[in-house]
Amino acid sequence: MSDSPDLTAAASGLPAATPLTRAALEIDEHAATLGWDLPARLFALVDNAQMRKANPRLASQLGLDDNPTGLTPVEQEEIPPGTELDRFLGTIAWPDGVVGCALVVERLMLPPGAESSRPKNAGEKEINDWVATHPQRQEVRITAAVLRDGSKEVALRLREKDLAREVLTGPELVPNLTDALLSTFS
Repeated sequence: MSDSPDLTAAASGLPAATPLTRAALEIDEHAATLGWDLPARLFALVDNAQMRKANPRLASQLGLDDNPTGLTPVEQEEIPPGTELDRFLGTIAWPDGVVGCALVVERLMLPPGAESSRPKNAGEKEINDWVATHPQRQEVRITAAVLRDGSKEVALRLREKDLAREVLTGPELVPNLTDALLSTFS
């Protein structure tokens, strides 16, 4: 997979290239069925082959026999309301059986070049207000997924193009978020 964003497997009609990409897209589709304007959601990623070896009965019940080389997302408890995401991620410690994690968040994004009209010397609140009222803002749902080995994948869905075939993927779409997720394994 290249470092530049590309259309997802859903857009091309081909299977996703890696188990991590498939997991990110599966989580994105799950989030899409729930709708918009929801709090962040955290998922552990479990290796299907390890799960089949450790607990064959549970793996069979989960249907992992059909996807022995994939990853299974396991949704975690709700992130406490009002908790700063950076602070929350700093409290996470994953058990050895978790090979990766994913986070779904909704954010406002601005197009390239919008930074040039950013208010000078503005504080966090002023910047947030500026982004929220910017005429070119886009509402996006970001599904960022990482593995312990440092692999990254992001699925990005624009609210105005809320279709699976319009989801963009790429490992470097939101590097600060994937780096924060990777830090939960150190």
